[in-house]
Amino acid sequence: MASLSKDDLRKIMRRRRRALAIACPDAAKLAAQALPLERLPSFTIVAGYHPIGQELDPNPLLARLAAAGARVALPSASPGAPLVFRLVLAGDTPVTDALGIASPPPSAPVVTPDLVIAPVVAFDALGRRLGQGGGYYDRTLKALREAGGVFVIGLAYAGQETDAVPGEAHDQRLDAILTEKGYSEV
Repeated sequence: MASLSKDDLRKIMRRRRRALAIACPDAAKLAAQALPLERLPSFTIVAGYHPIGQELDPNPLLARLAAAGARVALPSASPGAPLVFRLVLAGDTPVTDALGIASPPPSAPVVTPDLVIAPVVAFDALGRRLGQGGGYYDRTLKALREAGGVFVIGLAYAGQETDAVPGEAHDQRLDAILTEKGYSEV
């Protein structure tokens, strides 16, 4: 699949991800249990995401990280800009962001995460990640890394791994990948 364009690989991997979601309905819970917290760098704020299109649900993982003391944030998107992360607060009613994805309301505090759980369409052993195609996570991870660092874990089904994800200079790599089959740093 290394010779495929990003768009062609996305089409193939989205079909694969739909099949994986049916074949392994407990994948999100298994992945959350597989994360070795002791191997992570120190963190206080973890950013997750609202799953769309059969993305692996981060909620079991976010619950585990919150139980370990992390504050949880979710992204809010604006066209062409890096994502803004807002704390998830009890009682807040989610709003729809510019991409039509549920996010915390504008009244929720903006925070800078030190741990990001990133959605994945495809990934490879070198930490290259294929996302939805809007470049939001690439812009955001670049800004977070330039501002002082962040550890990024891609959350995916093990079957989303491919031999090679096509890359461009602006693409940001994952620091680790977490699947229902385990955790590995890259």
